[in-house]
Amino acid sequence: MSTPVTFDSLMARVGAGERLLADDIMQLATTPDILPLGMLADAVRRRLHGTQVTYLRVAACAFDSPFADAVPPAARHLRITGAPPTLGVALAAVESAKAVAGERTVSGFSWLDVERFAESGSVAHALEQLKARGLDSLVELPLDRVADIEAALDRLGAAGFQRIRLSIEKIPAADRTALLLRAAELQDKYASIQAIDPLPTSLHAFRPTTGYEDVKMVALARLAAPNIPSVQVDWPRYGPKLAQVALTFGADDFDGVPASDEAPDGRRRAPVEEIRRNIEAAGFVPAERDSHYTLVGS
Repeated sequence: MSTPVTFDSLMARVGAGERLLADDIMQLATTPDILPLGMLADAVRRRLHGTQVTYLRVAACAFDSPFADAVPPAARHLRITGAPPTLGVALAAVESAKAVAGERTVSGFSWLDVERFAESGSVAHALEQLKARGLDSLVELPLDRVADIEAALDRLGAAGFQRIRLSIEKIPAADRTALLLRAAELQDKYASIQAIDPLPTSLHAFRPTTGYEDVKMVALARLAAPNIPSVQVDWPRYGPKLAQVALTFGADDFDGVPASDEAPDGRRRAPVEEIRRNIEAAGFVPAERDSHYTLVGS
């Protein structure tokens, strides 16, 4: 990345659909110049998705709260939040959520929760029970916290969980590139990974990430794992401004968009109108999806 020739060579390879080597990715991770990095990542995301940016409207509700009051009609997905103390409590929450969700999908919990639920039994049994009660997907499968990620993917597949979403909990950005390359290897083997969110789900109050660091990591995720369909950004956690910039650095999907259509400040300030406006302002075309990554609506 130190000379235009190197950048031109990488851009030619990316434009031709070539997957960059691990050494290329590791070298790109060391560059302080994120604009060429963003251009490379944008070339990959446009090859995969054109100008389309998808988003999912989610109704979130704590496992120990009433679900009926938390799920507006516009929600495409119901997400259970919090960490139930036992498998029994988790199963009851899933049943309650599914009764309200109807045909809409339900997600919840982390892989770490599943391991905790299985302390007196087996992970396979816990997953089977959660699936049988109506859980469609886990919210978090953190690459930096799961000791045996291949075993986790094996067990999820055996229990019928599809379209896996990989996440990062809190590992520093300097150590994250290797995990992104690992994610690409896992997709080569399992082909069950639908999306990766490369930004940490656990934010440090005294050591927050920077916008520079965040968009660089989004770009590296897109370049390291072009075989994973979507690079996501969590809309409520990182906010509209970072999310909007991330689109030009390789992101193509927004997760967790509020499902409420309430607009006390006018229609243009309604959540869905705001996200569509942000996507369009960045030069992309917004498209609402469901949890199966099928486009819905107009």
